Amino acid sequence: MELRRNRGARALALVCVLGGVLLLVYPSDDALLRTIIAVGAIALGTVALVSAMRPFRFGIHTDGITIRRPGLRRDVRWPEVDALVLDEPPRRDGHPEPPRLLLVPVSGVTIEPLTARHPLDGRPAVELLVLDQVREQPEQVSAALTQYAGGRFVDLLALRRAAFEAPELPVGLRGYQMDRVDRLIRRGQDALMSGDASARQAARGEIERATTAGLPIAQRGYSTFQTDTVLDALVTALADHQSTDRETAT
Repeated sequence: MELRRNRGARALALVCVLGGVLLLVYPSDDALLRTIIAVGAIALGTVALVSAMRPFRFGIHTDGITIRRPGLRRDVRWPEVDALVLDEPPRRDGHPEPPRLLLVPVSGVTIEPLTARHPLDGRPAVELLVLDQVREQPEQVSAALTQYAGGRFVDLLALRRAAFEAPELPVGLRGYQMDRVDRLIRRGQDALMSGDASARQAARGEIERATTAGLPIAQRGYSTFQTDTVLDALVTALADHQSTDRETAT
């Protein structure tokens, strides 16, 4: 499977350059400020355009992965791969970050740069791809990696959704601090998919303590009612799994 480069970055870069040129061409009373803005837009657009024009190739096939992108040009064979993880970084101010594909090389194999960490065990990893760089959806990339990489690949996006699918929470004035809520939900999801009873108990306790003490309020945050409903459902899911663990042990 060959992934196709997303052309959105190139289009945005062209808009910046053209917008800057137009600002320079048309006269204005505040010429100095206009010139500064125009030059900044052209410079920013040019840098982005140069980056978007660099060679790019990402192929997933029987023998491994072929990568040709800025900072990494290599053919990685499956025996060199210890783990592949499709993960989504924590949200920022309620906004989802694009999923990324991480690779942990086999001991003794050098693949650089090791700028990331395996999200579950913390092993040094290479960030192979940020999925907003390509046109394919995460589900398509996951299907190809499942087919070719086998047990080396873990789709954390799908596992989290299967463990507990949290809805999009509405945002408004005077709501719960978004980063705090997102961390609690991620903590509960990771505990549910871990298969570890002590991890689920710890996550449940953390969520209950946070809600009992009162989640921090922000000027702009998640709706309190919907958030309380989701966190209650997450606590129930964690408790249900613990009950099942006890019944199995008995």
